[in-house]
Amino acid sequence: MEKLTFYALSAPEKLDRIGAYLSERLIRDVGRHRYGYVCIAMEALDQLLMACHCQSINLFVESFLKMVAKLLESEKPNLQILGTNSFVKFANIEEDTPSYHRSYDFFVSRFSEMCHSSHDELEIRTKIRMSGIKGLQGVVRKTVNDELQANIWDPQHMDKIVPSLLFNLQHAEEAESHLDNHSLWEPKTFAIRCFKIIMYSIQPQHSHLVIQQLLGHLDANSKSAATVRAGIVEVLSEAAVIAASGSVGPTVLEVFNTLLRQLRLSIDYELTGSYDCAVISTKIIKEHEERMFQEAVIKTTGSFASTLPTYQRSEVMLFIMSKVPLPSLHHALDAGKAGENRNRLTQIMLLKSLLQVSTGFQCSNMLTALPSSFLDRLLSAALMEDADLRLFVLEILISFIDRHGNRPKFSTISTINDISVLKLKVDKCSRQDTVFMKKHSQQLYRHIYLTSKEESNVQPHYEALYSMLALISIELANEEVVVDLIRLVLAVQEIAQINEDNLPVYNRCALYALGAAYLNLISQLTTVPAFCQHIHEVLETRQKEAPYLLPEDVFVETPRLTKSLDHLVPEVFFRQSKISEVLGGSGYNSDRLSTPYIPQLTDEDRLSKRKSIGETISLQVEVESRNSPEKEERAPAEEITYETLKKAIVDSVAVEEQERERRRLVVEKFQKAPFEEIAAHCGARASLLQSKLNQIFEITIRPPPSPSGTITAAYGQPQNHSIPVYEMKFPDLCVY
Repeated sequence: MEKLTFYALSAPEKLDRIGAYLSERLIRDVGRHRYGYVCIAMEALDQLLMACHCQSINLFVESFLKMVAKLLESEKPNLQILGTNSFVKFANIEEDTPSYHRSYDFFVSRFSEMCHSSHDELEIRTKIRMSGIKGLQGVVRKTVNDELQANIWDPQHMDKIVPSLLFNLQHAEEAESHLDNHSLWEPKTFAIRCFKIIMYSIQPQHSHLVIQQLLGHLDANSKSAATVRAGIVEVLSEAAVIAASGSVGPTVLEVFNTLLRQLRLSIDYELTGSYDCAVISTKIIKEHEERMFQEAVIKTTGSFASTLPTYQRSEVMLFIMSKVPLPSLHHALDAGKAGENRNRLTQIMLLKSLLQVSTGFQCSNMLTALPSSFLDRLLSAALMEDADLRLFVLEILISFIDRHGNRPKFSTISTINDISVLKLKVDKCSRQDTVFMKKHSQQLYRHIYLTSKEESNVQPHYEALYSMLALISIELANEEVVVDLIRLVLAVQEIAQINEDNLPVYNRCALYALGAAYLNLISQLTTVPAFCQHIHEVLETRQKEAPYLLPEDVFVETPRLTKSLDHLVPEVFFRQSKISEVLGGSGYNSDRLSTPYIPQLTDEDRLSKRKSIGETISLQVEVESRNSPEKEERAPAEEITYETLKKAIVDSVAVEEQERERRRLVVEKFQKAPFEEIAAHCGARASLLQSKLNQIFEITIRPPPSPSGTITAAYGQPQNHSIPVYEMKFPDLCVY
């Protein structure tokens, strides 16, 4: 074959004779049923066609198309498919000198007939129809490439092509039936290839029909083996990606809703060992197969979401987050041991799905990327006891904040990295970023602080915390944010130093090392010499006196720790007073720097499993007394006893019940009451509000009366009380 190709390229004028000879041999071999030689002849023609693009190729193409037509006329399905594949290869070639006399009428007719094949065997019928669709695609592509529409393209061809394609929309259903009957969903290679051909064969505006059919098929097989469901999900993933490049239409959330529903069912199957979740089924459910299916679902959510535009991707993330079971004032988790296991697995799987969707999501406006409704629920998950959940939340937040791909540069915690060699990609903090931080910074700081003091943290948690602090400093920082981050890290150092939570030695050393790495980084970012000097001095002291407080000794495979941290010298600590002094001299807010960071307490503390309700109440009392400016003037606090705590718990529950009942009655009233009654109620409240406003205006705007009851004007004439501003009449030219 190499010799033949070399000869054809060397003497292109011989191409027509070569083509004629091969065509004659092929026709003879077809008639004598010598199909092996037919395949050899077609392979030779294909290779010559791909290699030669000279001006004399037109005559060779005539021989080639004659041979393809001979194969398509055969009643042997294999020869029809062979001829179709050769024609598709030919259709992808851009000829140097397109022929304007060439006609494709026969091919349009023959490929359309193949699209309507009624062969007895379903598998063969499927292959023939797919070949017919591919052939029609090739005809259209070839006529466009050769710019022959004005010469040979007959509009009547569409009367054959369009019905053929529409006819094959139902082909997806037959393909599903065939894959079910012959157990071809696993291995999934054949199934994926079948549906890829179907998706590429139909017009984009019809692709959502195939997606809906696959979703319905997945629901119909919700109690099939995990391997079958995983195969359908993989096919759905490939088909959805193809459809997303065109027009998926209203099925975006439908896809994710179906996937999340199947994810929940799989979790139930895994926990109960039964498809009906009630009694042990006769079918054996293998846990590892269900986990494999769950991973397939998570992968599919990520691959499909990556093709969506920003606004749809944001909607999908909000949708997934709304499905995560979290403790709140209005939503209860499943009770009991089985319920806790179901809650945990559901939380983990949904957060893994959310991480897949958020990975690579780059939105310049953080207010759009992290709306309050999404951020509040996401940060609630950061307060859960489960270490895996907290890590997922941190990774999701990092994926949002890291808009320039800087995360890999902070994957390891170190104090010896020189920021000048990191080549960070940084943009100036935008106005939207500033607004976002003003609105949500305290939430982020609070959750970083609370997450850092969890006893179940391991090295990945501290690495994620370091990455998050570093990326906030790079992506979202202004002067105020830098000051607050330094205060936050100094408060984290205090957690390890005071150790009110009785953390193990590893956790305390990890917090010291985390603070050292971040302050070393921020000192290089701020480039204040005195600040850099203080950080450098502390790091040097630690290297000599306490290397177990540095990340190089802590965040390694075998941490090199000390047995006790009770006798540390003051020189190993970063001092807030010193940092406030040196940064204050460079224009930073020294008053704010010298104020210790104290996290705000919210209802999440009472709802989280970290603390009991009694502990939260006592902590709130302590913080309120510490923060109050009038604490010296207050009477001594009432002694908190068991009875006091019991009464507080009972009272808080009663108040919650009353508030919940009040809200229910209000909602019910607005749902069921007549419109006139609602309007009268609102009108009465509006009138009451207006009267109160009038009273306020009277008090604040009208001056008090003079002793004589009148005010003497400049002209000596007595006048009544001054007219309120809102009642004055101004000339038109004075009114804007």
